Amino acid sequence: MKQTVFDKIWDSHVVKRIEGGPDVLYIDRHLVHEVTSPQAFAGIERRGIKLSRPRQTFAVCDHNVPTLNQHLPIKEEQSRVQVDTLMRNAARHGVTCFGLGNPKQGVVHVVGPELGITLPGMTVVCGDSHTSTHGAYGSIAFGIGTSEVEMTLASQCIMQPKPQKMLIEINGQLGKCVTAKDVVLYLVAQLTAGGCTGYFIEYAGSAIRSFDMEGRMTVCNMSIEMGARGGLIAPDEKTFAYFKGREYAPKGTEWDNAVARWTMLKSDEGATFDKTCVFNAADIEPMITYGTNPGMGMKITDNIPTGEGLSGTDKITFDKALRYMGFQPGQPLVGHPVQYVFLGSCTNGRIEDFRAFTGFVKGRKKHPDVVAWLVPGSGSVERQIRAEGLDKTLEAAGFELRQPGCSACLAMNDDKVPAGKYAVSTSNRNFEGRQGPGSRTLLAGTLVAAAAAITGKVTDPRTL
Repeated sequence: MKQTVFDKIWDSHVVKRIEGGPDVLYIDRHLVHEVTSPQAFAGIERRGIKLSRPRQTFAVCDHNVPTLNQHLPIKEEQSRVQVDTLMRNAARHGVTCFGLGNPKQGVVHVVGPELGITLPGMTVVCGDSHTSTHGAYGSIAFGIGTSEVEMTLASQCIMQPKPQKMLIEINGQLGKCVTAKDVVLYLVAQLTAGGCTGYFIEYAGSAIRSFDMEGRMTVCNMSIEMGARGGLIAPDEKTFAYFKGREYAPKGTEWDNAVARWTMLKSDEGATFDKTCVFNAADIEPMITYGTNPGMGMKITDNIPTGEGLSGTDKITFDKALRYMGFQPGQPLVGHPVQYVFLGSCTNGRIEDFRAFTGFVKGRKKHPDVVAWLVPGSGSVERQIRAEGLDKTLEAAGFELRQPGCSACLAMNDDKVPAGKYAVSTSNRNFEGRQGPGSRTLLAGTLVAAAAAITGKVTDPRTL
């Protein structure tokens, strides 16, 4: 029977099929962080059992960590307790932990791939919805709840119904200043924030294949913003080149054998999907959101929709979002003042994002009314930024490089956008209060963020 790449990976990891129920799925890699793991570790200890496969679990401190002065104790008590608890739990249970002070520390979904912990053909879970990021490397990766974190610690398996399969194909050549983030914001706007519920997405087409691995990670990262269980891209030569020599990647003969296996991870010709959507890359332009869910997005040169034709809950949601954001129906966003710009997160905190941002602001100056948080996704990204001299270029333009962490993506740390202020953010969510109580988030790609940082307002990067 012809299979999709999703079928091939999923079916090879099924330990047991429960008739009329979920599959018992074996998990190759379990990633944990300080927010969703304490209860799971406590549950293990309360039951008096040991971790099933501690060497397949990796812990990273990222959500609660400060992005300045990481050598000092964390000031906020709850954040400090959560970080300390994770590090103690990891030490007690023999789990590799990249905590504060560790040169490999960073955002869990950046650290996993760059160390080769994530590899093609794997099943990867984490108590974090944006685990879908790892699907960029040809793996089945998805977020799980705290009870499932405990289940994975105890058995290295979870019970999971097999999702339906969806193919999203994007063909053609992308236009000027259109990034992977613009592509996925376009998809979310077209398919809506719930349009892929119940599906696992495979991304394909010439536009997807043109992306480097960082761009593919950005696309897969926001699969969850369409309601999907996750998203993946079949591995290819770019994938193999990315992993060669990584710390946890196979070496020598094992590497050759692994590449031979990974080469088979592609959907068979004629394999069927439950749903297929095809898009033309030429239709995609730099994007920006105007509302309070990632599906409320538009081309940066468009006007906010008028809401005409909406009714019921959709109309209530639309009106409420615009009131919160301080916008009017039909209003343009180009030229609207912004006070904050955030570059970072598991969506856009990798070296390619910093290269693009730095290249755009080189020779220019940060607008004096803009507070800019530039936060590397990992210690490795930070070191590469400095090795390439990007930090010097940023400093000359008036920017400050911070230290790795989730930062203003979700404001569970010191990096909070004040109430009523507008932030152009390269992160993944724009819910009410996501970046701080009362904050107003405009999701965008790296170049739109760079343009806003220079001009102090929403700006089409193509005009600069």
